[in-house]
Amino acid sequence: MDLHTPRWIDWEHLTTADLADGVPDRAVALLPVAAVEQHGPHLPLGTDAILTDAVVAAARAKGATAATVLRLPTQRVGLSPEHLAFPGTLSLEAETVIAAWTAIGASAARAGLRKLVILNGHGGQTGLVDVVATRLRVDHGLTVARATTFRLLGDAVDLGAEEERYGLHGGMLETSMMLAAAPELVRQAAMADFASRAQAWEKDFAALEGEGATGLGWMAQDLNPAGVTGNAAAATAELGHRIIDAMATRLAAVIEDLSGFGGLA
Repeated sequence: MDLHTPRWIDWEHLTTADLADGVPDRAVALLPVAAVEQHGPHLPLGTDAILTDAVVAAARAKGATAATVLRLPTQRVGLSPEHLAFPGTLSLEAETVIAAWTAIGASAARAGLRKLVILNGHGGQTGLVDVVATRLRVDHGLTVARATTFRLLGDAVDLGAEEERYGLHGGMLETSMMLAAAPELVRQAAMADFASRAQAWEKDFAALEGEGATGLGWMAQDLNPAGVTGNAAAATAELGHRIIDAMATRLAAVIEDLSGFGGLA
């Protein structure tokens, strides 16, 4: 398989001989990482993994790329201890996740890759991505770009100030995305407005945020008995398509810029 013609290629579709022939300097490996955890009564356990794959697929569908993009297999189970009170959540230890992702990056480096994008689809493990990115730079000389799906959205789509602050899990954003990406998996009759308890406690203790500069180390049930927060009842597929497209546009730009970047070393 020709790796020198710019395009997206699934890592699993390569042969070892393809990589033995050499990897272009501008080639970028993409490692999607996600989670399998409870998302309330209305969304499936695989929501984070499903939506991460949807953003990757949308970025890939945008077509023209200046470099070869090697898409590594999505790491579907991650760090989700804040959701362990709810049946179905799968969670690894932080040390296990860091070791696994670092080993995958190291394997890509041994195959000749010098640039890697880690796309994270679960807010509870952003700190692990930071650790892995630095470790791969220190130990293997990789230049790693860190990206998280919800942060890629930026201000491209306005969800409203309250939803953007408190609807951090299973709310309007994720439910809309699921209605766009996999509507058959959404239990629409169970969609509701799941208010966050952080809205109440911040009135009396403003310096103790549910999420933000001084966010507390909460478990999901601390914010809402259903384990989710945000107005899922207001979600629409149309909004979901807009969100996915905005995230994908930004992801494609990150990959393009990294491909042309000279590297940190």
